[in-house]
Amino acid sequence: MNTLSANPWRGLPATALAIAASIAVAFIAPESGYYLNILMQAATYAIGVVGLVVVLGYCGQISIAQAAFFGIGAYGVALGTVDHGLGFFAGALIGVVVAGVLGLILGLGSLRLGGHYLAMVSISFQTILTLVLTNWISFTHGPDGVRNIPRPRLFGFSLESGNSFLGLVLVATVLATFAVWRLKSSRLGRRMQAVRDNDLAAATCGIDVFGTKVVAFGISAVLGAVGGALFAGGFQYISPDQFSFAESIVLLTMALLGGVQSAFGALIGTVLLVLLPEWLRFLRQVYLAVYGAAVILIMVFLPDGLWGFVGPRLAALRRPEDPTARRVPPLPLLARTGTPSEDSVLRVEGLAKHFGGLKAVDGVDLSVRRGTVHALIGPNGSGKTTFINVVTGLYKPTGGRITFQGTDITATSPHQRNRRGLARTYQNIRVFRGMTVLENVMIGAERPGNDVARDPDAVLQRALAALDFVDMRADANRMVGELSYGHQRYVEIARALAGSPETLLLDEPAAGLNTTEKVELGQLLRRLKGHGLTILIVDHDMNLVEAVADHITVLNFGRRIADGSPRDVLSHPDVIAAYLGEPRHEAA
Repeated sequence: MNTLSANPWRGLPATALAIAASIAVAFIAPESGYYLNILMQAATYAIGVVGLVVVLGYCGQISIAQAAFFGIGAYGVALGTVDHGLGFFAGALIGVVVAGVLGLILGLGSLRLGGHYLAMVSISFQTILTLVLTNWISFTHGPDGVRNIPRPRLFGFSLESGNSFLGLVLVATVLATFAVWRLKSSRLGRRMQAVRDNDLAAATCGIDVFGTKVVAFGISAVLGAVGGALFAGGFQYISPDQFSFAESIVLLTMALLGGVQSAFGALIGTVLLVLLPEWLRFLRQVYLAVYGAAVILIMVFLPDGLWGFVGPRLAALRRPEDPTARRVPPLPLLARTGTPSEDSVLRVEGLAKHFGGLKAVDGVDLSVRRGTVHALIGPNGSGKTTFINVVTGLYKPTGGRITFQGTDITATSPHQRNRRGLARTYQNIRVFRGMTVLENVMIGAERPGNDVARDPDAVLQRALAALDFVDMRADANRMVGELSYGHQRYVEIARALAGSPETLLLDEPAAGLNTTEKVELGQLLRRLKGHGLTILIVDHDMNLVEAVADHITVLNFGRRIADGSPRDVLSHPDVIAAYLGEPRHEAA
């Protein structure tokens, strides 16, 4: 995928061609019979599997209830048309809305649950729905199912024949695939992938992690219901056993087999899993064993699915846009000048964080002046990182008050603090490893409240400008996991700067860097000074601290033991005893 393109028309010509091809296939297909049923099943299932790509592949949330949403869409059409005299599309709309609402409700489970616990909740939802469809006979017709489901008319044309309705289904499949493909490179898609890769870092980049997960569940449920509605019209008969837990496993297998992080992978996995048993039927009694072995081998030796193997090779055939070719204006930060002010941009009063009997932070007062570099130092275990985590909202304080730009933010969430202009990096690097360098930095530029957040082209320019600042433009299209540790650190800093923060918190930025990289980091931080950006830095490297800090606060056992200018603090007896071990002289 070319992340450098902000073209809203990208992919439309290919989509139009795919729609034309779908209509052509539909008209040469038989009006009824075995082959029509195979095509109808593959196309309708593909829409449901594409929905799984959104929630599982993009957002990283386990859902094993896609057949339930598929069934809700199917029963919306079946009961709406057969029992209540509604039109096909009215019944489909009811099914889609109900599925969407239930998907959002299921997504609420991601607030407290994750991993296998969330999977268990989705399994329970799937099981309950199957029981309802089977036993509520007066409403759902029970195990006998619903027969004689009518097909619709569209723009005055009857879609009663099998091949004409197949045309509708194939066009819907193309449109769903295109929408999910474009979603991945959209602002919402990047948020989902950030949540999947590292939800803590996503929250401190201004992303509402919980809301993003819920939206992913809702989109997945809606696509599942659309597939189910078309399935009901295609086969004109449905029953509860067609939407059981076993079918959810089949849909999940299709997504994993094709490549769960790609809409095209969903198509490949669906077609293969529907057609492979038919291709192997000539083996008679052993075809199921061969089919199962083939699926297992593909999933073992191609863990990213078939598209994970095919996709990069197809991309290599295209000539990517040169990431160094586009000229962009520098970061706005560099165009402004600022001198240290006596105004406090970040004020902490009596801050405390206790873990049981351990007082990690114990009544700390701290004031960071606007436009300064404020260093927070102390020996290991002194509470520095805990302090940063409380200030940025990852931990709830046991006591105290946090004020940022005159507003009390003590009770606000991490993403709300970031949206106010409070950005951070981490001691243990938290980049989004499933994304490119440029996509990582674009996440920062899309911070709500940033001046370019809603302009895709401006977001792209701001991200490139941030990469220019850390001298990493040439790595824009590389996967961030391919970079060295030091360069990943620069990506994290560039991501924060792209959001144009008021205050930047750097947690051990020199950790894990070699001597050369530390020198480069010091030069980068000195370049930031004088541009009005307020920086709070936590680090053990005293050479770096002395070179950039205007003010130093020292913690020991969670309490503040010194606070003042570098010269006064580094010669303070308590600091020498607790941390430095010997007197220090002012840096040249």
